[in-house]
Amino acid sequence: MSFKQVWQIEVRHEGLNRYRLVRGTNQHVVAQTAAAQRAIWDEMWARRLATQRKVSARARSARDKVSKKALAAERSKAAQAVIAELTCVLKDGLANQDRFTWELLKDTSKYAVPQPTKATPAKPALVTLPWAKPEATHTKYLPQLGMFDHLIPSRKKAKILEARKRFSDDSARWEQEYKELLRKNEVNQRRYEDEVQRAEADYKARLSHWMQEEEAFANKQKGNNEAIVNRKKDYFAGSADAILEYCDSVLSFSQYPDCLPRDSELDYDPDAKMMVVDYSLPSPDDLPQLKEVKYVQARDEFVDVSLSQSELNRMYDSLLYQLALRVSHELYDHDIIEAIHSIVFNGWVRFVDKATGNNETACILSLHTDRAEFLLINLSNVDPKACFRSLKGVGSSKLSSLVSVPPILAIDKDDRRFVPSYQVADTIDERSNLAAMDWEDFENLIRELFEKEFAQSGGEVKVTQASRDGGVDAVAFDPDPIRGGKIVIQAKRYTNVVGVSAVRDLYGTVMNEGATKGILVTTATFGPDAYQFANGKPLTLLNGGNLLHLLEKHGHKAKIDLKEAKRLIAEKDAEKPRNH
Repeated sequence: MSFKQVWQIEVRHEGLNRYRLVRGTNQHVVAQTAAAQRAIWDEMWARRLATQRKVSARARSARDKVSKKALAAERSKAAQAVIAELTCVLKDGLANQDRFTWELLKDTSKYAVPQPTKATPAKPALVTLPWAKPEATHTKYLPQLGMFDHLIPSRKKAKILEARKRFSDDSARWEQEYKELLRKNEVNQRRYEDEVQRAEADYKARLSHWMQEEEAFANKQKGNNEAIVNRKKDYFAGSADAILEYCDSVLSFSQYPDCLPRDSELDYDPDAKMMVVDYSLPSPDDLPQLKEVKYVQARDEFVDVSLSQSELNRMYDSLLYQLALRVSHELYDHDIIEAIHSIVFNGWVRFVDKATGNNETACILSLHTDRAEFLLINLSNVDPKACFRSLKGVGSSKLSSLVSVPPILAIDKDDRRFVPSYQVADTIDERSNLAAMDWEDFENLIRELFEKEFAQSGGEVKVTQASRDGGVDAVAFDPDPIRGGKIVIQAKRYTNVVGVSAVRDLYGTVMNEGATKGILVTTATFGPDAYQFANGKPLTLLNGGNLLHLLEKHGHKAKIDLKEAKRLIAEKDAEKPRNH
């Protein structure tokens, strides 16, 4: 089996309680598809909130019986519109002229951060003295002479000197206050000029940073859009990965009723030109069941009337047949380069088993269509169930019973050896002895470390089923076009020197797996014969010291004490007979 590195982004919407894992081999297509999915869900959520607000507003304003009857009629009309939408999924899909194109994946958004504005400091007001400069001619500074002052010269002279002194004192005080005033104004002016300079420097710095960020945004946007253009070229060149991503986007952008899960997983066989679609179907409980709203005047209350079970079952079965036909139609219809000669549609349902109360997932219908045969069908006039049966579709007579059927062709999603992994690194510290760890914890720790190591290049690391047999402990998928590929990783929690036999086994595994490289990690050391055998081969040997360095590189510390590990392991082995 060949392994391809995939990029993946988890997309969630808390309001709608929706989740989707967008996967693909092209990073930019995955990112744009995830962004498009978020936009679709945000639009759905906005519509739902708008409807809820409208209904709430109408309910608050409905005070008399006439308005309450009108509100009931309005809610009934809305319920019927939802039911009609579900019963016309196939026809709506045929009538929809909004075809998906690669252009829809391009990012045409503007840089969202506004350009910084220049802050202008407030200019300080000039401070003035509250009193004018003394003038010698002012009456205040003229001696007030009376008759006696003219008769007595000494008295006149004293008054003249007193007036002059008054003028001199006030002039001196004014000059002092005026100088202080000038000093304060100069200080304020200099402070203002400094603030202007700082504001200008700050503005230029912010503007420069903004322009750099805008340019980085534009360059990234341009790069992403160029990647979409190149992916489009790959599609027209017949690249299997590009065909898969194109078809996945076709289904993602197609408009369906809000209550449908809208999640799918695709696989493409370029040799047979066959597309396999694992499609998430709604369970019967997911469908809206409101049929009508009545206003009971005698009780002054609204009564919801639900679909009967038989009506719900008929609507559910018809919907699923329509979905199988519509999805197949959309893929064929968008297949510009005719890369798809046949489609297998597998409809999967997640539901709660009423008998056990457990969550279950089952394939309840499967349809295989041939392109030439399918395109001869006039889907606008068919009965969905009859058409599904004529195409030899597989499913129980009543799909609402959720009876599982075997898929006509199943997607081989993963190497069956792969098992769920768990985090270990955060549970260890400098006191943890790696050589004495539980062997399964040790394998998961190695997986976690290499996952972080390969994460920078978009790599993926998976743990295989625990076997203690020295086989493949983990497989890494490195997307780097030069040094990348499939990498086999073996973890040896040893307390003794690792000999050449373990390295020979690793090399044999690399050959058998068709891997590009093998990595052997141990808590101990390697003998000289091990290094000699590995020389010149696509093998990397990491001893205990290398392992501790790798651990510290990714922010964790531990120790390797082989003597202590031997004692602890011996004590544990000695206790085993007493435990039986």
